[in-house]
Amino acid sequence: MMAAMRNLASQPSPLPAALAVTVFLLTSLSPARAQQEESYDYFQSQRAMIQAGVQAILMCNGLFTSHRTIEQVFDQELAYLSQPIGTARGGDYKVDRDRQAVAVGAPGGTPVMRAVFRDGLGCVIMAPDQTFEDLDGLPELTTAPLAGDAAQIPWPNGDLVAEEPLPKNVDGAALQAASDWAFDRESKEQVTLSLVVLHQGQIIHERYAPGVDMTTRTRTWSTAKSIAATLFGILVDQGKLALDEPLGLEWLPEARNTETDPRHEITLRHVLNMSSGLETVDSRGMEYATGSGLAYWAGASSVNGARSRAAIREPGTHWDYENYDTLLAVNAMKHALGDPQTYLEFPRKTLLDVLGMRSTLLSVDRFGDFILSSQVYTNARDLARFGLLYAQGGVWNDERLISEDWIEFSRTPAPATEDRGNHYGGQWWLVPDGRDDVPKDAYSTAGNRGQYVIVVPSHDVVIVRRGLDYGRQGFNNWDLTREVLRAVTKP
Repeated sequence: MMAAMRNLASQPSPLPAALAVTVFLLTSLSPARAQQEESYDYFQSQRAMIQAGVQAILMCNGLFTSHRTIEQVFDQELAYLSQPIGTARGGDYKVDRDRQAVAVGAPGGTPVMRAVFRDGLGCVIMAPDQTFEDLDGLPELTTAPLAGDAAQIPWPNGDLVAEEPLPKNVDGAALQAASDWAFDRESKEQVTLSLVVLHQGQIIHERYAPGVDMTTRTRTWSTAKSIAATLFGILVDQGKLALDEPLGLEWLPEARNTETDPRHEITLRHVLNMSSGLETVDSRGMEYATGSGLAYWAGASSVNGARSRAAIREPGTHWDYENYDTLLAVNAMKHALGDPQTYLEFPRKTLLDVLGMRSTLLSVDRFGDFILSSQVYTNARDLARFGLLYAQGGVWNDERLISEDWIEFSRTPAPATEDRGNHYGGQWWLVPDGRDDVPKDAYSTAGNRGQYVIVVPSHDVVIVRRGLDYGRQGFNNWDLTREVLRAVTKP
């Protein structure tokens, strides 16, 4: 912490003098005092609460969104946790199948955390002081499902796929070798659930692990950020949001003179480039103790947490991956749309239903705000449709959904990543400088536990890999791209 504060003090920043004095005082603490302050984890009770909340959400979605068995949930979804509560045979948790809900924890200790499936949204985490008697007040989305039987609708709008020979520029043996590379990992902690490869818009390879099929929904984690950015892009194209105008949010705590709050200079471009200049709260070992973790797993407001961070740098000058930056853009989207129901229906009506993403659920916090930095459940084919939209330059069924300008922004390195290898654009990851074994025009989503949608325009290829990696993880999306492209020559 002390080293971090010294670094903050050395950064150019429009900080008020009083705050600069505070930083000086903090950095003047003796090393012995600093060590004493850091020797005790003052957040241990919150970590325990969040651990129970993580398990509640993963169990609830695993059972009622993904329709997996309790054994599968413990074997795979919960392998992510170092110390899951109970086993598939039982423990300090309760599964309420009538309510489609899960409670984790025992009364009298750490707060019991509860998650409940809500129509059209997936599972919502409740506050520690709420019980299942409060679930009727949680948000839901009752918009009618997309019409038609996906099994009878040809790909890509549906799931009817005709068997056709591979294109002449695709090496079947090399493609199978790439698939084996993805599934047959040296580490048992890298668990590939599914792999879908598109070429020229058609599925040329599709493979699933045992117990998984094309209907299985799993969590996207931060691949959700790229889906969110697409929604922002639609609004920018409509003139309802602007990349280089202030977000227009009411920051917390409420300032007496809003004109002096430097956070009013933060634009949509800044937050999508992960360069807001705001205090980072989700890194340095704190992700499962405070910050957005309280919204993801403990029932806090994702909006209030995002708007409460202090400005510590000039916007656009420093890259720092932060869930709350994405959630600030989500809040700006909500303000741009106005009506709460319009906001809840917007992703379905403008993107998901248009692409035929029938299996995709965008979840919210208990206040009805989308947690689009992580909380999306979907399957591999829906993500392949999403990647195909970008591979087709933003056009779907001859209708333009997102502009070429927006795609170009998504693929342009954030200025603050220049000293990091130009590895990040507008909520999409880019091929880093120095890597010459994959095309430079490739770009990718990335989510925890190995969730990737990779678009390679030069080869007209989309690659989707879903995983439930845990522990060491380490599955690399650019390595996968290299292996797949060994099978595909440029059309």
